[in-house]
Amino acid sequence: MTSTARPTPSAPQAQLSAQLRCGRHLLDLSFPRVMGVLNVTPDSFSDGGQHVALDDALRRAEQMLAEGAAMIDVGGESTRPGASPVGEQQELDRVAPVVEALVRELDALVSVDTSCPAVMHEASTLGAGMINDVRALERDGALAAATGSGLPVCLMHRQGEPQDMQQAPAYTQPIEEVVVDYLAARVAECEAAGLRRHRLLVDPGFGFGKTVEHNLRLLNRMDALRSLGLPVLVGMSRKSMIGKVLGRPIDERLPGGLALAAMAVERGASIVRVHDVGPTVDAINMAWAVCQEGCEAATKKENNA
Repeated sequence: MTSTARPTPSAPQAQLSAQLRCGRHLLDLSFPRVMGVLNVTPDSFSDGGQHVALDDALRRAEQMLAEGAAMIDVGGESTRPGASPVGEQQELDRVAPVVEALVRELDALVSVDTSCPAVMHEASTLGAGMINDVRALERDGALAAATGSGLPVCLMHRQGEPQDMQQAPAYTQPIEEVVVDYLAARVAECEAAGLRRHRLLVDPGFGFGKTVEHNLRLLNRMDALRSLGLPVLVGMSRKSMIGKVLGRPIDERLPGGLALAAMAVERGASIVRVHDVGPTVDAINMAWAVCQEGCEAATKKENNA
């Protein structure tokens, strides 16, 4: 079954994998897609506590799908700076009913934001279509669980854990080199364990063990990730990098977030993970139309050379 979303520019995108099999859904990545954030936690930095009740979660997901989200990313453990760990059973109790309801009632393509092997396994049996792991399958048992699920997996770079990752993060190499080297190593380990390359995506991990300067440079040099040959997912929505640059509180960061989303698409992002779906769909569609015009002009120039 193909995931439905709002119409987007029809010109083909120069992306490496046009179709991504996500369980029963087929996700078209020939143009940039939006992933809607659905945190079913009491302590997430932006929307904590707003969608804990199942009906609230369903209505919010329904709204994001109507606004053009290609998938819904369900998270049961906050990974904001300073967040406390969540036990396996508590995360399962938060996530499993929501995944089941989204699949059953909305036929949604569901991504599960988790590092817990048990949650990966349960979510896949309930019909989830993707695993999104901020720890890049480094927890004990996570790689085996993800491999056995048959689902695509997004591997993210981070430095440290949520409890300490923003305590003066530092690197001895340019941030883009660190990120690419780390993700390349994780991809190699996944392949060695039987998780085939066509099931992998990568996320540079904006805000995870990085200063504002690191984040800005990473976005500016994001084309370095193309060397990995994998679809790139980015998440910068409402994050502190916007607040620190613009001096805006969380509820006033949408314009900054739209600018970042457009620049990420220009630099090759396949999926943009956001809280504000409708405006972001418009922003990346506009950015994509401009990018495609540039690609077509370059192609014509080459053909006439």
